Amino acid sequence: MASFLSLRDAIANEVRDGDVVAMEGFTHLIPFAAGHEIIRQGRRDLTLIRMTPDIIYDQLIGMGCARKLVFSWGGNPGVGSLHRMRDAVENHWPHRLDIEEHSHAAMANAYEAGAANLPFAVFRGYKGVTLPEVNPNIRSVTCPFTGEVLAAVPAVRPDVAIIHALKADARGNVLIEGITGVQKEAVLASRRSVVTVEERVEDFGPRSANAVILPHWTVGSIAVVPRGAYPSYAHGYYKRANSFYQAWDAIARDRETFLAWMDENVMKADAGREVA
Repeated sequence: MASFLSLRDAIANEVRDGDVVAMEGFTHLIPFAAGHEIIRQGRRDLTLIRMTPDIIYDQLIGMGCARKLVFSWGGNPGVGSLHRMRDAVENHWPHRLDIEEHSHAAMANAYEAGAANLPFAVFRGYKGVTLPEVNPNIRSVTCPFTGEVLAAVPAVRPDVAIIHALKADARGNVLIEGITGVQKEAVLASRRSVVTVEERVEDFGPRSANAVILPHWTVGSIAVVPRGAYPSYAHGYYKRANSFYQAWDAIARDRETFLAWMDENVMKADAGREVA
């Protein structure tokens, strides 16, 4: 059942060293504030899952929070590489990072399987590609009805899912509108969850046709954190800060520049955006 907490308390209660953590949001509603709080609390040995790891995962990796990354694409969208991720994979700085790479289709189906409490996902894919040669978790099954050979991957079942959403009502129901990724599936697949939201309201009011509502009984901790997705965007609240994504390339290239930026902008900051 949903509980309203401060961001600091929500992360402290739900995220533990060694956890498998999924932080989702596709271009839109990326949970930056929650990721920064994980860094401030010094969580370690996390297995990070995300369909499209971008800057927030670059920061978590560079600050030593992650031991493994499960993903289907990694980069700074529209700019280039994630330099802290590359440094960890190629040079083991700040320490070794194991990677498990999938296709988008595999990840989406794996989340759906986890949400349905199934052990694995089955789909048509991975035909004529070499990724299965380097990822032992990509396997195949034969359909018992047609004989067709299909791809299979383990279900994604995180210890904790973390998402940012637009609104929560007084009961803890959560509203997402605009571009939606696999936020719903991630929460339903996880044992625990943290949802940061732009605001708490009495009623959601008129909703768009693609609105997703997570019932309060599917949600764990909720923290009201205005601008909690910045520098990504929140539909109807603020735009994406494209200039920051461009600036991050230079910040992240050099280890000392990266650490100095993180110390000033994350470690010395607090969760001041949250609302009690």
